[in-house]
This record gives sequence, C-alpha cells and structure tokens, in this order.
Amino acid sequence: MKFVILFGPQAVGKMTVGQELAKETGLKLFHNHMTIDLVSPFFSYGTKEGRRIVELFREELFESVAKSDLPGMIFTFVWAFDMEEDWAYVRHVTTIFESRGADIYYVELEADIEERLIRNTTENRLIHKPTKRDIAWSEGELKQTATMYRLNSRDGELDVDNYLRIDNTHLDAETVAARIKQHFQL
Repeated sequence: MKFVILFGPQAVGKMTVGQELAKETGLKLFHNHMTIDLVSPFFSYGTKEGRRIVELFREELFESVAKSDLPGMIFTFVWAFDMEEDWAYVRHVTTIFESRGADIYYVELEADIEERLIRNTTENRLIHKPTKRDIAWSEGELKQTATMYRLNSRDGELDVDNYLRIDNTHLDAETVAARIKQHFQL
C-alpha cells in the first residue's frame, strides 16, 4: 500500500494534482474538503464540533483504507508548519498507514500567492469544494492564513524518506502528477 500526503497552502493545486495523480496511479484521492464539506451544512469546520466530526470521519476512513487491499490513498492537507498540532496530526495519520506496512510519500506544493488567488476561482475547485464558492470569503481566508501561518516548509525541515517539493506556480496539474509518479515510481 502507498499513502501519499499532498500538502501546501490553500489553492496551490493539491486537489487538482491529486485528481491527476489518482488517474495515473489508481490510488484513491481523499481531498480534505470531502469531509469538511460533508460536515459544513451542520457545523462549520471553524468550530470545535465541526473539527471533531471531520476528524472522526477521516480517522475511520484512514483506518479502513489502511486495512484494505486497496493500492493506496492520496490525502491532501494544509499543513501549518508553525503549529505543533499539525505536525502531530501528520505523524498520527502516517502512523496509521505505516503500522500496516504502507510506504509513505510526502509531496509539498508551493506557488506564489498571485497564482493561488487565480486558482481559488477555478471551476474545478468550486465544483468540488462548496465551502469555497463564496469567493470574497475564500480569498480573504487565503490572504489571512498566508500571514498567520507558515504553510510551506523550510529547506531541510522535513527529515523524512520519500519527500518531493515542487513549485507548481507555472506548471499544470498533469505535469506535476507525472513528476510525482516518476519520482516515486508510483
């Protein structure tokens, strides 16, 4: 089994790259908004209860996939590198898969904020992420979190096997997915 954690700031292209990578590899894509948007009609992800329910759904899905005979999973995540709880969460999730013998692959995407603001309004994003359809709110959140958190790692900060960082500011999702697949021989 293979577990690919695809991370980077909002609107960097994680889901779109994940969709292409899933097509190329047969791995299942679990983008983070699948649970956020499931819960959001009842509880905002910004609330304690919203986060709790999202985490429960994710935990159950991770456990089930890790035990399954599926070839693997791609999971997208916005990782705040200056928040210990995000580090702990990534360790926890990867441990679920490692404990079942899975290979873990870390893929970090980065793009400049101007490009991310453009991507924030793409049709694919808005189709698959209902909570992002309020463009003014989504753009404001993107800008705010860019100043509040460090959403890309520092050089050498991630001391893990199977790590790849790609600046995809000027790359399409197909090209990025092909690089990931080739780099890790997926």
